[in-house]
Amino acid sequence: MLERLELHHLGPAPELSFDFASRLNLITGDNGLGKTFLLDVAWWVLTRTWASYPAAPHRGQGIKPTITYKFKAKSTSVTDTSEYDFQEQTWSRKQGRPANPGMVLYARVDGSFSVWDPARNYYKRAPSKGVDAPDRPAAYHFTSREVWNGLGSNGTVICNGLIRDWAFWQTGNNEAFQELQKALEALSPSPSERLVPGALTRISLEDVREMPTLKTSYRQEVPVVHASAAVQRIIAMAYLLVWTWQEHLKASHLLNEAPSSSLVFLIDEIETHLHPRWQRTILKALLQVITALTGTKDMQVQALVVTHSPLLLASLEPLFDDQCDALWNLDLVEDQVTARRETWRRRGDANSWLISDIFDLAEPRSLEAEQAMQRAEALMERAGVAKQEYIDVREALRASLPGVDPFWLQWRFWAREQGFKP
Repeated sequence: MLERLELHHLGPAPELSFDFASRLNLITGDNGLGKTFLLDVAWWVLTRTWASYPAAPHRGQGIKPTITYKFKAKSTSVTDTSEYDFQEQTWSRKQGRPANPGMVLYARVDGSFSVWDPARNYYKRAPSKGVDAPDRPAAYHFTSREVWNGLGSNGTVICNGLIRDWAFWQTGNNEAFQELQKALEALSPSPSERLVPGALTRISLEDVREMPTLKTSYRQEVPVVHASAAVQRIIAMAYLLVWTWQEHLKASHLLNEAPSSSLVFLIDEIETHLHPRWQRTILKALLQVITALTGTKDMQVQALVVTHSPLLLASLEPLFDDQCDALWNLDLVEDQVTARRETWRRRGDANSWLISDIFDLAEPRSLEAEQAMQRAEALMERAGVAKQEYIDVREALRASLPGVDPFWLQWRFWAREQGFKP
């Protein structure tokens, strides 16, 4: 579990610090303020690998870029500071066998994934050399294409990919397929729109693979490669969770070790492509899938989730617990990016979240409606309003507000008092 992160002279600000909650960490903020960057650094801290480009340090006389972190490992608590070495152009790391953070998954917004499995990626001891040798892959990094078609390295097959594995699992109706079915059902957008596997099929003369399909509410079976962007992202996430856990169990058995008891899941913009109805259920469902998949309530699951969705935040009001959850807001204050742990309070519907200090919108309406209302409010505070001014603002309101909007009550009351025809 990642407990603390301090960033000095890298990323969007000279200093940022986070004391993460043990379960849910919701990360919000405007575009370009460092939310994805934060996930990238969190991944590196836990796995000692970069999922994409290494974090770039600030440069200047006397600047000392550092990453200080604390995380709970398998048998200890780890606190360390990494300093950027300008001569080596890299972030320093302790030599030797690192601490084991448990399983770490990273779902990126472009459909790519990274997996760090303590049974397959952790250093193994090499007694003949008398040292701890990094003779296993540092991590598994999947492009969005590799998630579907498979991942290999140096002539070996690391992962068959969603299409082949799904077909193989389904043909044998084995445990992995049963777990996949449960995950798909739990992650479905609604009871009337279940993600249910259909019959395997072929989609072309050139592709000899048996292609998985999904049953649809309009009674067709659609090949997964033809599914919508939203469905593809969710079924890829379901598949990677099942694949990762199944492979971890097999590797743990070969090593004669107990499976991991902790998992950190980093998710960038979890609501991407999802209909509002789906946004309202996805995060809670994902946590339930992980618990069900691992088969134990003793599994410690921590999630760092970037979101721009007010509906997702509203949906978590019954679930959120201040003791184990946190809401983080990256904000721009006087040309300086700041990170603030917000005091959680129930705001109600998505509109209330939109106009809160989390999203900083004055109105949950169109920009034109907001501007028309601002003109109207300014007019209502003045004395001696000319008739043409009134007509101009009234027409702007008519062009942008529906007739049932509650703002009309205020406007019409003021108009009558001024002697204008509403």
